[in-house]
Amino acid sequence: MNYLIDDEIIERVRSSSDIVEIISQYITLKKTGSNYTGLCPFHSEKTPSFTVSPAKQFYHCFGCGEGGDVISFIMKEENLSFPEAVKLLADRLGIIIEEKDDPKSRELKKKKELIYKINKDAARFFYQSLYNNEMGLAYLKKRSIDKKTMNKFGIGFADSSWDSLYRHLINKGYAEKDLESAGLIIKRKDSSGFYDRFRNRIIFPIIDTNRKVLAFGGRIIDSSMPKYLNSPETSVFLKGNNLFGLNIVNQETDRSKIVLVEGYMDVISLYNNGINYCVASLGTAFTLNQAKILKKFNDEIYICYDSDLAGFKATDRAMDILKEEGINAKVILLPSGKDPDDFVSERGKKGFEELLKDSLNYIDFKIRYIKTKYNFNEVEGKIQFAKEMGKFLKEIDSPIERDVFLDKIVLETGISKEAILKEFSSKFNRMTYTEDKYIKNKYRNNKDKIIPVKNVLEPAHLKAEKCIIYLIAKNEKIFKKIKDKLSPEDFLNYECRELAEFIFSSYEENQIINLKELYTHFHEIEDIDDNKMMEILNQNINISEEDIDSLIEDLIETIIYSKLKHRRNEITSEISIFESKKDKNERDVERFKQLCIELLEIDRKMN
Repeated sequence: MNYLIDDEIIERVRSSSDIVEIISQYITLKKTGSNYTGLCPFHSEKTPSFTVSPAKQFYHCFGCGEGGDVISFIMKEENLSFPEAVKLLADRLGIIIEEKDDPKSRELKKKKELIYKINKDAARFFYQSLYNNEMGLAYLKKRSIDKKTMNKFGIGFADSSWDSLYRHLINKGYAEKDLESAGLIIKRKDSSGFYDRFRNRIIFPIIDTNRKVLAFGGRIIDSSMPKYLNSPETSVFLKGNNLFGLNIVNQETDRSKIVLVEGYMDVISLYNNGINYCVASLGTAFTLNQAKILKKFNDEIYICYDSDLAGFKATDRAMDILKEEGINAKVILLPSGKDPDDFVSERGKKGFEELLKDSLNYIDFKIRYIKTKYNFNEVEGKIQFAKEMGKFLKEIDSPIERDVFLDKIVLETGISKEAILKEFSSKFNRMTYTEDKYIKNKYRNNKDKIIPVKNVLEPAHLKAEKCIIYLIAKNEKIFKKIKDKLSPEDFLNYECRELAEFIFSSYEENQIINLKELYTHFHEIEDIDDNKMMEILNQNINISEEDIDSLIEDLIETIIYSKLKHRRNEITSEISIFESKKDKNERDVERFKQLCIELLEIDRKMN
């Protein structure tokens, strides 16, 4: 590689990479407390002395002394230079690296650096303005925010003037277009000039873990609306990719736990009371990218939103997102009508940490949340609650987790377990576990034969396969949209794959497909499950013409992703078998290398 890589890209690659996931592709890691341990890949040992810290995103071997971050691990393991290691990780993450000498790249970097500089000067201006404004100081004093906390967060104030920040920054030599690009000023509708975005507000600088000012949030101190105002998204600031207070957590804590709250003042008030491990999303609903960021810091995450209905809804959504990212978060329930700021102001650090001990897990919170929707004084309310819980139950893959959930529903409603199971057993059987007879194992005895093997498919994957088959069987135009992106081999379910082969072949031979004739044809085949065939061919899918392309794209993506995941599981199983072998010959080692290369390629595609 003959070019330098931008520092911002390097940091993005480093922060986006999960060191545990990366190193697990090279050696077997076992969780020990908050860290992971394994046999060091850099020297021969029988007792594990190689430790990986997910919180610090760092590895260290107590045997040979090797240590570093994810980039240094790839450099040493793959025998690559620093730029080559960054490039390898960037490719897997889908991050594009452009040469610094490229004019567009150079121009973009220049613009970003300018916005960082403008934001820094703006933050200083707001900070100084606070100490010259009695209203701003009085507001913070009323909220019991001390000077140390104000300084730590760089809290500032935007006065009621329409252009005080504008004039200050123009006098420092900045151009109007650059101040507008930074989101600090807004053009007047009559094009007669600009005015400040933030006025008469307490200002909270949004700072990243590299101590760069990305943007600002502002809280009004009178009755005006909106109550909170945030910077728009810019070339350096994407709301869904950042968290307020993360720089403090990064600097001051061991990151053993993190509490997610809703707003700036919640983070600040909690910090003011000695609770320095809180972050908040930035004027948007919690996102999957924010969940990924939190996962890199720690997997012990708590959610502490307001205790009203809106807070419950937001908590429910955040819990689902965190679970999707593999984080088993817990919920801190505040007394009715309280937000974190109110509670900690009254009860202090000790009271808040007592709530941590009583936090609810995923199952208990779901029950509590869904229960709020129904009147339990009426029989009908209990029945409706049980039915909604049943819909949720069918989404749970783990039989153990589902059984625990079921026991809790019985406890809450008094409805017998047998009655609930009878109501939903058919849905469980249909939606959670499906025998898939398509596995690529063959044996030779006069002819090849597919061996039926039980294989658990993800519900979303199975739904996608069924939906695609139904749509292409009914409409040749849809088949033409998918035929270059999917092949029959991409369908893991046995019935779906058999149908796909028949449909693809029929259309290629210009034959018209009739659903009734299709069912009759497969009815005669011994291995085909008639019930599953009926499920596939008797679906009721109503989709508008303008939405069909979007639906097809989602279905294709689900199928391809699931196939990659399926293959990844096969590879990791084969690697585990290889690692357990005592005697490894040259052919085994070569096969191992091929598997590792394929695994890296699959991970790149999945990302």
